[in-house]
Amino acid sequence: MRVYLALGSNLGKREEFIREAIKKLEKLGKLRCSSIYETAPWGVKNQPHFLNVVCALETWLSPQELLNEIKRIEIRLGRKERERWGPREIDIDILLYEDRIVENENLRIPHPHLRERRFFLVPLCEIAPDVKDPVTGLTARELLEKCGDTGEVKPWSHIVL
Repeated sequence: MRVYLALGSNLGKREEFIREAIKKLEKLGKLRCSSIYETAPWGVKNQPHFLNVVCALETWLSPQELLNEIKRIEIRLGRKERERWGPREIDIDILLYEDRIVENENLRIPHPHLRERRFFLVPLCEIAPDVKDPVTGLTARELLEKCGDTGEVKPWSHIVL
């Protein structure tokens, strides 16, 4: 199954948190990642800028198993629970899981804010511009064109895996 994950960090050694998360995610399947982007915070504005990356993961895990593994990785990397949309050491979100739509009490796929966040869509378009949102049928490129978010998303560095 091909899954798209978004990684973000805005506390401490941001790039190190991203790179460590990528190393741990590689144990879950074949991984291909976008460049790293620096982005303005979304939601809670009074916090440091984020580093963000989107990765395509080929995995055998179910959506719930993948979520459980992601939460374990976040905890191992030192993520602490804080306010919603606030600062964090590492955050890993499932953006898309093949063409599945999942809605339960602890997991929603596609990510409920996928269509409205440039920091998801810009790196997603870098690695998979033609992947489709199963809800709207639009490609990542089309979603980015329609996105009303004006937050800055600028290149930080290129990850070579």
